[in-house]
Amino acid sequence: MRQHLRPDTGAAIPAGAVPLAPAASDPADAAREAGLARLFELHYSSMLRLAVLLGADDPENVVAEAYYQIYRKWRRLRDAEAAEAYLRSTVCNLTRMRIRHLQVARKHVEKPADEVVASAESTALLRDDQRVLIDALQQLPARQREALVLRHWLGLKESEIAAAMGISCGSVKTHTARGLAALTQAMEARR
Repeated sequence: MRQHLRPDTGAAIPAGAVPLAPAASDPADAAREAGLARLFELHYSSMLRLAVLLGADDPENVVAEAYYQIYRKWRRLRDAEAAEAYLRSTVCNLTRMRIRHLQVARKHVEKPADEVVASAESTALLRDDQRVLIDALQQLPARQREALVLRHWLGLKESEIAAAMGISCGSVKTHTARGLAALTQAMEARR
């Protein structure tokens, strides 16, 4: 049986206990912690809503994973201002990957899967008058939905949308125009 010693006192840590990491004494670590705390405070709700609007089945986990990824790559960010764009892009990519994974998994399921129920938190974020729009938005292809959400909900420029989605500005225009046309048609059909 291996015994762990506490780094600060040299005392033995009881078996089964997880040794704690020493406190961050590096100024870069302290800056990362402060930057991430601020990023979380300012943007968690909007990133959660973004994941919901993009169709994530578990938006809380998608956003948590995005924050974890930015935590790991914090030192490679060019500046703190790039963190929000990186986080937004990561939420888009993780949601897209999760949806693709679920589509593949559902193809290989022998019996039909039950309908995915949105979490109480994501449901509470939406007003009743938005539900019809959200339902119509969910019926759009993923790229059209992403382009519309990034453009009209977050108010991003075409170049920012292109960077977040990993496509060209021309493709952003195409997806946005097609998505708006399909959304307009779906909304008029429901009235």
